[in-house]
Amino acid sequence: MADKSKEIKIVRIAGTDIHGTKKLIQGLIQIKGVSFMFANAVAQVLGLDKSKRFGDLTDEEINKINDVLENTEKYNIPSWLLNRRKDWETGVDKHLIGSDVPLAVKMDIKRLQEIKSRRGMRHALGLKVRGQRLKSNARRGKTVGVKRRKGAKKGR
Repeated sequence: MADKSKEIKIVRIAGTDIHGTKKLIQGLIQIKGVSFMFANAVAQVLGLDKSKRFGDLTDEEINKINDVLENTEKYNIPSWLLNRRKDWETGVDKHLIGSDVPLAVKMDIKRLQEIKSRRGMRHALGLKVRGQRLKSNARRGKTVGVKRRKGAKKGR
């Protein structure tokens, strides 16, 4: 027979499997879209001990954590902690978790490309978007920088 204390528990929250030996904050950070500060806020709102291991949480506590992650407005979490403030379509402050995060980013990039903004065009061309240098950095992939004329000599 297996000893109960040696049993490995895996907790599933928001589509992410979290190992039972992880502490509360470390485990919550593994969920896509949950930062350190947001994980702290979840623990504080629910009054959970941050040093408690995920395997030691009760089903009720896990359900509460799920509820906080899905309904942040119900628990008065400040809007500056949310990762999707003033959403483009709805104008509402939201917090996205799990597979919704990369989907939202993809849709934002697609919208920028459709309206032909500078950022959208740079995304479409595979170039740097936020003003970084290209002449001396970003040497992998696309060639950017010095182009030689046909008759120019190589080196001296």
